[in-house]
Amino acid sequence: MMNYKRYKRIPVVQFPERQWPNKQIEKAPIWCSVDLRDGNQALIEPMVVEEKVEFFNLLVKLGFKEIEVGFPSASQIEYDFLRQLVDRKLIPDDVTVQVLVQCREHLLKRTFEALEGVKNAIIHIYNSTSSLQRDVVFHMDREEIKEIAVSGARLVKEYAKDFPGKITLEYSPESFTGTELDFALEICTAVQEVWQPTPDNKIIFNLPSTVEMTTPNVYADRIEWMNRNFKDRDSIILSVHPHNDRGSGVASAELAILAGAERVEGTLFGNGERTGNVDIINIAYNMFSQGIDPNLNLENINEIIEVYERCCKIQVHVRHPYAGKLVFTAFSGSHQDAINKGLKAMHERKSPVWEIPYLPIDPSDIGRKYEPIVRINSQSGKGGVAFIMETYFGYKLPKGMHKEFADIIQVMSEKKGEIAPEQIMEAFKINYLDKKEPLHFRKCKFEDLSDSDNSFDTMVTVLYTNHGVQKTFESTGNGPIDGVLKGLQKELGISIKVLDYSEHALGEGAHAQAAAYVHLMDNTTGKTVFGVGQSSNITRASIRAIFSALNRLNEE
Repeated sequence: MMNYKRYKRIPVVQFPERQWPNKQIEKAPIWCSVDLRDGNQALIEPMVVEEKVEFFNLLVKLGFKEIEVGFPSASQIEYDFLRQLVDRKLIPDDVTVQVLVQCREHLLKRTFEALEGVKNAIIHIYNSTSSLQRDVVFHMDREEIKEIAVSGARLVKEYAKDFPGKITLEYSPESFTGTELDFALEICTAVQEVWQPTPDNKIIFNLPSTVEMTTPNVYADRIEWMNRNFKDRDSIILSVHPHNDRGSGVASAELAILAGAERVEGTLFGNGERTGNVDIINIAYNMFSQGIDPNLNLENINEIIEVYERCCKIQVHVRHPYAGKLVFTAFSGSHQDAINKGLKAMHERKSPVWEIPYLPIDPSDIGRKYEPIVRINSQSGKGGVAFIMETYFGYKLPKGMHKEFADIIQVMSEKKGEIAPEQIMEAFKINYLDKKEPLHFRKCKFEDLSDSDNSFDTMVTVLYTNHGVQKTFESTGNGPIDGVLKGLQKELGISIKVLDYSEHALGEGAHAQAAAYVHLMDNTTGKTVFGVGQSSNITRASIRAIFSALNRLNEE
């Protein structure tokens, strides 16, 4: 048995004046990608310089204005990468690069050397502040931990005064989620007093969920408490850096925005230590699905995935929100039917608003296609098969025919597994369009008898084969179809009834084919079947549908 008693609950925040539950996200935050630092350090095979350059260019193309490019004082490859960006003039004027550095003088000196020629930079300093790390890692009290942060801020300020570009200071009380709120505020305020930010030259306070320790609402409470207790709040950019240890990184980030966060640090698809950083792509598409501009260029998810997978050597999961190969795929029959009906309703109503069951966004808005939305297997239903026939091939099956054809496909899928659209169409041809035995319609001729006093005003002459033997019959009716039906009943000695009939064009223009559907009942046995015919002439399509149905009535 799992020994759950080894673990203790993380205390909640006693904060009855919280306001974030009544708020809504109104706009996108400032996005900061940390793929090239936090994400890269979590890769089994970290990116080489050229891969980092390619990834940086992708982030710029996507519209990121703040990009953490690494830890240039930590290794030569990190240093060289930043120099490549500068020397090759790859940093646009409106993009700020962010570098991480520990609060040590020799590391800061190396960092500023790497930044030479950069116009806008964020120097990100941090130290761990949690009660656990103070106790078991650093063996320091609050004042000693605070002095690390304060001395780091002083060093950055000293180096920044002679730097020709603009420097913004970012401070993170690492392991914020395990730090007492009063101490987190105290240490941030101490850094603030050293840096002396103003509304025109703000400081970034980044409050990370370094390890996600409890539910997202507690993180939101902590963020709002800090947000409401900072001094000179208009001189601060409140940033969050959620991780995903409990699988709720996206929720933590979204609730933190409600609680006052203006900036989010994260990675594409959530790559990062342990279970990962917060997934910026996920949050951005969530906003997009609510009619909010995410301020990122995410129209082509396939291109983003291609670069990400190649540079990171990590596959995007097939069920990953928005990006996975199967997320716009419906296997369930009821889902398929609802999608089909929703698309029809939106088209008929000419609605400018996307509202489709089970599809929170239009796949085409992010560069995906409709083809993979509905796939057919043994769990699929009649709606999905009908959707495939109409969407892929233009056949608008009568509602009563949905189950009949779906039953055929289900038998196939139980034997073969998933059935591709082309296989569904082939089954449609075999069972309906090409159902020409034992009765095969060959040709017909019609003569209008409307001047006759007789109530029947059309004579039909039909040439057909029965088990390969050529035969002909003549009959009259109140139209070509009625004449054919009467003639066939007399010729074959059968009693049949048309229960339903429908037709439509396959395509547009003068040369478009027509499809006809006939629902027949054998009056003797009560058996009912559908038949389908196709021709450039609607009358011939209807006659072929009758013959198709008769052949299906003869099946065991």
